[in-house]
Amino acid sequence: MSLKWSLDELFTSFESNEFKDAYEKSERGSFELTKFSKENFNNTDNAKEKIEKCLKLTLEYMTPLDRIFAYCSLTFSVDTKNEKAVQVLGQMRKIDSAYTKPTILFEKWLCKIENLDEIIASSVFLTDNKFYLNEIINSAQYLLDDQTEMLISNLRNTGSNAWRTLQSKLSSSILVDIEIDGETKKLPLSTVRNMAYSPDKELRKRAYHAELESYKIYEEASAAALNSIKGEVLTLSELRGFDSPLAETLHKSKMDKETLDTMLSAMEDFLPVFHKYFKRKAKIFGHKNGLPFYDMFAPLPVGSSSYTYDETKEFITTNFREFSSELADYAQNAFDKNWIDVKPREGKRGGAFCYNLPMIKESRIMLNFDGSLKNVTTVAHELGHGYHGYNLKDENSFNTSYPMPLAETASTFCETIVQKAAIKSADDSAALSLLEGSIQGYGQIIVDIYARFLFESELFETRKDHELSVTELKDLIAKAQKAAYGDAVDHDFLHPYMWMNKPHYYSATRNFYNFPYSFGLLFAKGLYAEYLSRGESFIKEYDVLLNRTGKNNITDVAKMMNIDVNSKEFWVSSLKEIEKEIELFLELSKNL
Repeated sequence: MSLKWSLDELFTSFESNEFKDAYEKSERGSFELTKFSKENFNNTDNAKEKIEKCLKLTLEYMTPLDRIFAYCSLTFSVDTKNEKAVQVLGQMRKIDSAYTKPTILFEKWLCKIENLDEIIASSVFLTDNKFYLNEIINSAQYLLDDQTEMLISNLRNTGSNAWRTLQSKLSSSILVDIEIDGETKKLPLSTVRNMAYSPDKELRKRAYHAELESYKIYEEASAAALNSIKGEVLTLSELRGFDSPLAETLHKSKMDKETLDTMLSAMEDFLPVFHKYFKRKAKIFGHKNGLPFYDMFAPLPVGSSSYTYDETKEFITTNFREFSSELADYAQNAFDKNWIDVKPREGKRGGAFCYNLPMIKESRIMLNFDGSLKNVTTVAHELGHGYHGYNLKDENSFNTSYPMPLAETASTFCETIVQKAAIKSADDSAALSLLEGSIQGYGQIIVDIYARFLFESELFETRKDHELSVTELKDLIAKAQKAAYGDAVDHDFLHPYMWMNKPHYYSATRNFYNFPYSFGLLFAKGLYAEYLSRGESFIKEYDVLLNRTGKNNITDVAKMMNIDVNSKEFWVSSLKEIEKEIELFLELSKNL
């Protein structure tokens, strides 16, 4: 078993015949689809046959395109100095842009069909893709004319996509100067950030200061990237007729504003509950002015556990099997077949992610594993994403694109399984450490995510008026952190460069990728409560729910489990489950 993932199942190399064939087919596809569109979309005669043919052609040609994108993106994520990956990514974005024209022609033609529901009902294939087709109709009002859509698609390659690539290369190439055992070393940023989990207080503090210092070299370039991306988003959002980028995000997320407002209101109400946790942790570590960010992830002085990667695999699969054999078998497959890239190294981007690969019915997971409990739950989290993809493996690509908030549901559910199991099996001292680890994660997903939402909201508002300087960006994120954390953190030791550290801010097509994590946690808490209540009967329904996420809006998915996401009572009930854990932590830690 390797600690690096295998991408051979996609392509063995950029020079392989399979890669060249896929590239040629991807390139040819846009011409074939454009030709078909021009020949067939002049009238609505034989509409059923035309829709079926167009969708099947799209699947045929987009599959190799998606495969190449995946190969390039995954290669680049663990080797950001790979020039070939960057080159081909640029070429594929250009090819992808060529698909914009036939796509727009199809979508505009589809809106002219008066009896579309009747046509869909007459075809098994179209019925299976009904939600996708109806979403096209629902989004028609935001479509621009053909030439403008083509221009946007092409310009994005030298605009937001290029800025995002630059930011990714900059952040992953940062080498941090830090003193270790009396010697100054240059270490990857991801390695230094992992020191936040070290039991050595002085090392945590040095790592924090070294990290912040390292950002200064690239802060102007990152600010330029962020301003350019957010400026593009504002321009296009207004051009399409959305009230704001948030309104566009909610539309893409198939989520009502009422749902978001209700959830945020409940989160605001419970911020003081989380503040109690942060204040207790500050007291434990001897801080009188609140918890500094460098001790945010510090392990409690009770003997925290560390895990080898082999122990992590065994622990996760054993406890997944308590839930379902299918989930455990999926995880075992991922471990055994080299789907996971485990350790940090120079040139590898930070953080963790899962990339589902429906074209080969697999997933790839990138980690920066260091053995902390946080890393163990991260592995479970990313495997949850993969299991979500596994439940969609027999769907075509039209039905595998699920809303951002639902994207975090399976991952958070799996994380909960592992957290609960770890706490249950531990002695009192270890249980306290594990409990704190869980609450630490909740604090990030509720409190820090709330701060990120406030930051991005104000970032867009300010960007309407002018480009933000580095100082403004630092002040803006500090303001958001103060609003979310209150006096529970030390305002002299915040994280003013979090806008550089989080790659989510640099996507022009996925704005506000913050509240989906909160939704995922609280929705998963509600689902987990259902599981505890119903047991075996829940499991099959849960898998069905994951399968339906690409074919339904959020409200309807929740209704499958009798959950009303527009009811504040639901969100409060999930937050109260977290409050119970915080109260237990406060009780167990009162003598520390």
